[in-house]
Amino acid sequence: MSKMTEFLDRRLARRFRTLDDDGNGFIERCDFETSAERLAKEFGHGSDSRARQQLIELTLGLWDHLRRVADKNVDGRIGLDEYKAAFAAGLLETPESFDQGYVPFLDAIMDIADGDGDGRLTVTDEIRWTKALMHLPEQDAREAFRRIDADGDGFITVGDLLAAIRGYYFDDSADSPGHWLLGPLDS
Repeated sequence: MSKMTEFLDRRLARRFRTLDDDGNGFIERCDFETSAERLAKEFGHGSDSRARQQLIELTLGLWDHLRRVADKNVDGRIGLDEYKAAFAAGLLETPESFDQGYVPFLDAIMDIADGDGDGRLTVTDEIRWTKALMHLPEQDAREAFRRIDADGDGFITVGDLLAAIRGYYFDDSADSPGHWLLGPLDS
């Protein structure tokens, strides 16, 4: 059982909105599929792209896992209350188990968005992938990048992203790299 703080509650609500691609108040398989397709297209990956196929496979795997643990009324969609309840019940048990589940997904995003294959994303890459996958506004993506790029070298890596995402769920401090991951939280 995870402790549901008010801050985590707000972060989960924000993340839920980024997952609800069509804005209908529920997250569904089509939300995951549509956003992954849009991300691949944004970076020029057609249907024959191995990186695209891997991203879609992992994205739908994440959906299937989330559906199994959160869709308590088994209607094929997850409402905000179901989503939050899954987290409260221990969906993210530890940062380590979180890492095991998230690293392959981040690697797949990197395979799509890292055009030169150097294992690093620029601020432009960050803006493009977060907008395509989660509809994140440019100014929020720029601020997230600035905060995630802790060493100030102008690039972020899978490790940087993982630390920020882990911080989003496990660190309530305002100076956490994940604090602004998805933009400002609603009050």
